[in-house]
Amino acid sequence: MGAADAGEGSSAVVLAGGRGSRLGGVDKALLVVDGRTLLDRVLEAVGGPGRAVVVGPRRDVPGVRWAREDPPGGGPLAGLAAGLRWVTTDLVVVLAVDQPGVTRATVDRLLASVGDTGAVLVDAGGRPQWLTGAWRADRLRAALPADPRDASARSALGPLDPVRVPALPGEARDVDTPADL
Repeated sequence: MGAADAGEGSSAVVLAGGRGSRLGGVDKALLVVDGRTLLDRVLEAVGGPGRAVVVGPRRDVPGVRWAREDPPGGGPLAGLAAGLRWVTTDLVVVLAVDQPGVTRATVDRLLASVGDTGAVLVDAGGRPQWLTGAWRADRLRAALPADPRDASARSALGPLDPVRVPALPGEARDVDTPADL
C-alpha cells in the first residue's frame, strides 16, 4: 500500500531532511534510541512505511515513498510541500523525524482532534509543535506559501488556528543535540 492509498483516510509526511548541524552533521533519521532508529520509530507511529512519504535523502527502508525538497535543505515547509505532492488522502499526519516520544497513540489523538483545519501537539509550555500534527490536506496545501523555502512553519500554519492537543510527558521532546539523546 502506498502513501496515497493509506488506510483509514489518512497518510503521513515525515520530515527527515535536516542537516543535523547541532549534532555534527549526523543523520538524525538513523540515530538509535532504545534500539530503534528515529525513522523506524516515526514510521511505526504513523502505522508503517506504506502510509508515509518520507522527505529527505533516500535511505535503505523498504516500502517508503521518498520525496526531496527543492532545493535540498530548503527547510521544513519546503519539505512539507514536497511530501504533500504525493498525498491524496483527506487527512495527513505531519511529523518531524526527531521526536522519539511520538507514538501511535499520539498520532491517534491528533487525528481524533482534527477540527476544520487540523490539530497540533502543544508542549508543556503551551508552545505549538508545528511539525507534529494532523491536518486536512487541502487546508494545509492552501496555507503553504508559493515559495516555502526557509519560511516559518508558525507563520504559515498558525493562521489555520488548529486544535491544540496537550502533549503527554515526553511526546514533545526532540533530538537536536547530543545531550537530547
